Amino acid sequence: MPLTMNRNVFITCAVTGSGGTQDKSPHVPRSPKEIAASAIDAAKAGAAVVHCHVRDPETGAPSRRLDLYREVTDLIRAADVDVVLNLTAGMGGDMVFGSTEAPLPLNEKGTDMVGATERMAHVRECLPEICTLDCGTMNFAEADYVMTNTPGMLRAMGSMMTELGVKPEIEAFDTGHLWFAKQLVQEGTLASPALVQLCMGVPWGAPNDMNTFMAMVNAVPDDWTWSAFSLGRDQMPYVAASVLAGGNVRVGLEDNLFLEKGVLATNAQLVEKAVGVIEGMGAKIMGPEAVREKLGLTKRAPGA
Repeated sequence: MPLTMNRNVFITCAVTGSGGTQDKSPHVPRSPKEIAASAIDAAKAGAAVVHCHVRDPETGAPSRRLDLYREVTDLIRAADVDVVLNLTAGMGGDMVFGSTEAPLPLNEKGTDMVGATERMAHVRECLPEICTLDCGTMNFAEADYVMTNTPGMLRAMGSMMTELGVKPEIEAFDTGHLWFAKQLVQEGTLASPALVQLCMGVPWGAPNDMNTFMAMVNAVPDDWTWSAFSLGRDQMPYVAASVLAGGNVRVGLEDNLFLEKGVLATNAQLVEKAVGVIEGMGAKIMGPEAVREKLGLTKRAPGA
């Protein structure tokens, strides 16, 4: 497929994530106030969408607490800058096995496995405009950790998102995830046209070489909207690659802590740098209202 550059690009900022980065940079936000403030700064810098996890305010460990999600949601919606809110629904599918000779019982440290209704509790409570759907199970870099999303679990969660009127952002970490996402649309679990985030370079998903990237891009249906990102020092090169290949972009501290070698970044600085790359290519930055119109989203009032 020939490249068709995207001339109207929206930026998603992934604000904090659930990885063990909380002690690697002072800029990784922990408390709801810090997460919301960082998201708002990213919006002011040019992000149309903010993708948010929550963390334990004391330890920085990933959390699924409803009160933390509620506080982040209310603070962002009450801000003096408009932004599309995207909450993760990826938590609650973490499985850590025991040793290679005794994989069961599971290692309680790091294992967090709950049902579809509980995984969706904060989405039902906060009704973000977008929430993520990690469209497959995969091994991660850690030796015995598996991100678990079975077809049955994904069908259940996808159906709940559709019923709630929350737009799923399909996170595809490999080509098979896109294959299953198309199946979910075909059977009516998810509405078409869908929204996809191509997650490149996450061990051990799709490697972030250009051949694999274009295989992922070419597997996205023509009428779907997609974004892409990669990790660490490859974050900004993938801003350019995504725009050139016809997509939108994601940056943020969930995926990369550095503005340049040895210089720790804030979310706003990463967004500002992405804006410079995009505008330097001759494309324009879309605002949140244009994104809502493009994706068929409805803005929620504060307290909703």
